[in-house]
Amino acid sequence: MLTTPSYKSFIERTGLMPDPFQLKAFAAIDMDRSILVAAPTGSGKTLVAQYAVDRSLSLGLRVFYTTPLKALSNQKFYEFITLYGPDRVGLLTGDNVVNPDAEVVVMTTEVLRNMLYEGNADLGRLAYVVMDEVHYLQNPYRGAVWEEVIIHLPESVSLVCLSATVSNSEEFGDWIRTVRGPTDVVVETKRPVELVHLYGVAEDRFNGLNIMEAIVDGRPNPDCSRYDDPRSQGLIVRKRPLRRSGVPRRLEVVEFLKDESMVPAVFFIFSRQGCEAAVEQLVRASVRLTTPAERSEIRAIVDRSITNLSTEDLEALGFSTFMAGLESGIAAHHAGMVPPLKEAVEECFSRALVKVVFATETLSLGINMPARTVVIEKLNKFNGETHELLTPGEYTQLSGRAGRRGIDEIGYCLSLWSPFVSFDQVSHLMLTSSYPLTSSFRPTYNMAANLVKSFEPEIAHNLLNLSFAQFRSNAEIVRLEARLAKLRSQEDELLEAASCELGDVEAIYDSVKKKDRAPKVGVAPPPERLIHLHLSRLRPGDVIIAPSEGESHFPTRLAIVSSSKKKGGRISAWAISTSGQKYLLRPNTIDFIPKVVGRIEVEVQYDPKDHDYLHLVADHLRDMPIADCLLVEPLLQRRTGQRELEEANEDEMNELRDKLRRCPDFTRHIAAIKRLRRIQLTTGELRQSVKSNTESLARQFDRVLEVLTTHNFVVDWELTTKGERLAGLFHESDLLIALAYDNGVFAGLDSVELASLLSVFVYEPRTSAPGSDRFPSRELEKRFNLVCDIRAELNREESRLRIPPTKSVESGFMVYAGAWARGRDLASVIGDHGVPGGDFVRFMKQIIDLARQLASVVDDPQVALNLSSLNRLLCRGVVEASIRVQR
Repeated sequence: MLTTPSYKSFIERTGLMPDPFQLKAFAAIDMDRSILVAAPTGSGKTLVAQYAVDRSLSLGLRVFYTTPLKALSNQKFYEFITLYGPDRVGLLTGDNVVNPDAEVVVMTTEVLRNMLYEGNADLGRLAYVVMDEVHYLQNPYRGAVWEEVIIHLPESVSLVCLSATVSNSEEFGDWIRTVRGPTDVVVETKRPVELVHLYGVAEDRFNGLNIMEAIVDGRPNPDCSRYDDPRSQGLIVRKRPLRRSGVPRRLEVVEFLKDESMVPAVFFIFSRQGCEAAVEQLVRASVRLTTPAERSEIRAIVDRSITNLSTEDLEALGFSTFMAGLESGIAAHHAGMVPPLKEAVEECFSRALVKVVFATETLSLGINMPARTVVIEKLNKFNGETHELLTPGEYTQLSGRAGRRGIDEIGYCLSLWSPFVSFDQVSHLMLTSSYPLTSSFRPTYNMAANLVKSFEPEIAHNLLNLSFAQFRSNAEIVRLEARLAKLRSQEDELLEAASCELGDVEAIYDSVKKKDRAPKVGVAPPPERLIHLHLSRLRPGDVIIAPSEGESHFPTRLAIVSSSKKKGGRISAWAISTSGQKYLLRPNTIDFIPKVVGRIEVEVQYDPKDHDYLHLVADHLRDMPIADCLLVEPLLQRRTGQRELEEANEDEMNELRDKLRRCPDFTRHIAAIKRLRRIQLTTGELRQSVKSNTESLARQFDRVLEVLTTHNFVVDWELTTKGERLAGLFHESDLLIALAYDNGVFAGLDSVELASLLSVFVYEPRTSAPGSDRFPSRELEKRFNLVCDIRAELNREESRLRIPPTKSVESGFMVYAGAWARGRDLASVIGDHGVPGGDFVRFMKQIIDLARQLASVVDDPQVALNLSSLNRLLCRGVVEASIRVQR
């Protein structure tokens, strides 16, 4: 145990007055215990981290501070320099290495994960690892990294985990305790600044904007519900309703906030183009929110930020438009902006020089930009396929920006009216302040290679079973097994009720069903257009019955929770089974006619991430009464439409009555069998859920290992030379890149060509900026096609083994990457092509990072040399200015 200095000296030195939850966390740190602190945004979680840093330094030990974002790492780096001086603080991100041997090192979580796998870091004096924004571990793309760090850190290191308020913080704390040892959980639900939820609606042209309190005395304000549009209730409106309410005009909202002293404000708009358009709209309307003195200060801040950008670069980035908004006190903030301009916005807003910022949701994570007011213009956002309502967790993250501690007594979150979202849905988000933390952990190829490299087979498998994903899965298995036990007991009772002295009622009942399930000779399957027609008629709440698959003879009841029609007439629907399983129905993926057999009440807005909602729908589905004619098989005939369902079932009932007409309890027997079959249907689905949950991560790991063995990366639990190379590639397309190298894809290319080819592994096209459809050369087109062929073959293996597929490669950035590597200026590279400056910089930085990794693992000296040259060729101009750490 470490020598224990009292936190009282820390309080005396800082002159701060900690809250009770902070004092509780300090005491846990003094006892050398790991700790999870779950508290609202702005409540002072970082003071707990600061105490852990301060204590480590007082003991002559080291501390690592990890964050999910490079921008957040840079921010923390300078905060700690201010507190402890530049000699004691270091920074490690994919872009910068500053004083890496310092006592306090700020880094992205991926950097720490890589250090642990590479095994070359000096962790002997490491006392604490602070994991800021630890709830990020549920991120589907990067979240697994947090779990890898927690699992693989030496036992001697204590964790300080800082999280938003989540509903299962005790469960998460139990997992950390299981993996790391003694762990305290400190939960604070009270916000340091009171949050008032507002609802804004535009009434008719005479009354104008109406802003109301949405929650009164802890309950939804009934006055807000009277503005609901019929479309928000899922109703089909044949005629346009009389306009009594509408979406508030943005200009009126800004003027209201200004007049009511409710700025600075952040407007969340889930679109980069929407953010830019909002700024332009206000500038065109001559909105001016700054004084001459403030405009002068804004110009000074911007001048410092753009020191390393040329006049030509600034012109290509639309700098004059940017400054017109900024000097008016209005700005956009999103990932499409280059870091120097985005950092200028952050500094101006933090100093209350900029009064209104239009931002995407990326602003809600970590960056220190608190506001007096948060405005959410739309409570649903496009997820790539459909528009989905925000989750309670997302709403909490956005609204958490409202209210500046020590400045504001009250923070405001204003949600604007929409015809597609009811006030019930809005108030549910407002009143649900926490959400469950889930896991996105799964074995990857690089993870598998590093486990083989570092551990014996048994230990590697055990480590995977220590993940939070497996921990939660095991808890779900217990819940499912408890339900199965109750259902089995009911089955026994019903079997007894169905027994009859005159014969085997169950056998007769099943024989009739089996007879009807026999193939119908000469009956042609209905065309896909008939399935398409029935799918197009489905609405949320409709209940359909699908045929069974495999050995089971029991049908599956499904409740429709959402349906959509895409451009080109494509129809799809999401359905939930009685066990809560989700199914995507499309005309080309089902072989039955989805006829409606009943309805249940469901929320119009389907949220696939809300597990409570899924289980609620499943419960309603199980309890739904179904007509007798639909409870006897065949409940639905596959691709048949020649016989009416009711007639078929009526024939079955007549045959049963004939065989057992002498039994006075016939009706009771049949009712028991019907109930039994319904329970057996649910039991079968639950068993499948148990099987899915017990499909442990260790078994998934074995399938990943099978792929690596097939391609000679692993032989007899030893890494080959190829496997060693894979272990050093930390990229979501790790195996594809390794296979591409092994197939000579990079051989014989110069540095410029390598820049173009590496871009296919990092580029992500956007609808608004799809990239170029040209190739720099025919040779590079051939190399790109070879990569596509390798990926196609890999995807076939992954599909066979039920492994998530390696993502596709994209050629749209090859021309731009090559042009920049050849020395072309920014305007000529992106000027006429619509590539956002921030995206251009981000892709270039990712190419540089990938080239660095590849250069360190390849065994072809010429390829390694050409890859090493890319940093010099690409890290210039706006890219260099964005990488350089600026204070």
